Amino acid sequence: MKAAPEAQKRLLDLAELDTSLDRVRHRRRTLPDLAEIDELSKRLARLATQVIAAETEAGDLARDQAKAESDVDAVRVRVDRDTKRLDSGQVSSPKDLASLQSEITSLRRRQSDLEEVVLEIMERREAADAQVESLRSERDKVTGTLRAAEERRDAAFAEIDREGGELTGRRATVSADIPADLLALYEKLREQSGVGAAMLHGGRCLGCRTSLSIADLNRIRAAAHDEVVRCEECRRILVRTAESGL
Repeated sequence: MKAAPEAQKRLLDLAELDTSLDRVRHRRRTLPDLAEIDELSKRLARLATQVIAAETEAGDLARDQAKAESDVDAVRVRVDRDTKRLDSGQVSSPKDLASLQSEITSLRRRQSDLEEVVLEIMERREAADAQVESLRSERDKVTGTLRAAEERRDAAFAEIDREGGELTGRRATVSADIPADLLALYEKLREQSGVGAAMLHGGRCLGCRTSLSIADLNRIRAAAHDEVVRCEECRRILVRTAESGL
């Protein structure tokens, strides 16, 4: 392949721009905020699950408390009713009186047991409600931290994308100065090794940092100025300049 020496030298400008673009893309992929956002998102998801579980438990306890209090009220009503019957003198039979007194005693015992159950549920519900509030508070705090990290990420992305856009524009300008066949070869080599062209500097390929053999240097010296030469080690396009040491 042949190409004007000036066109070949433009490959070095293109390679420099591509290296800069690679750095920009790497910065975008490895932005520290991304790892923080990922961790915060996972933490927020865990908290959301924990909040739902805590709210469910608190809701269950609220229903249990309501039922226990309803049972206490029902027993209390029966105690009040039976006590009024006992106090009214309507029951005169000793056997019926004894039965009524026994029932009142049993109901009061049942009422006391149910009130203990209510107190126990209230304590558990209080703890569950406190857990819900604590988890909600932590969730809101993590949400705020996540939003701040996302804002930093978006600001960094905007700056990186601006820089990447400028580099891409400059790359298009440089690419226009390079013949299509030479550019196609460069792009193919770039896909294979990351860098499609490198300067021959002081007898070394700056792409793979290999010092060329005497035979290779002689071969390149003998090549026409417009001949596109390659590094025998890394196969990149070698661009000759005044600093090539030929």
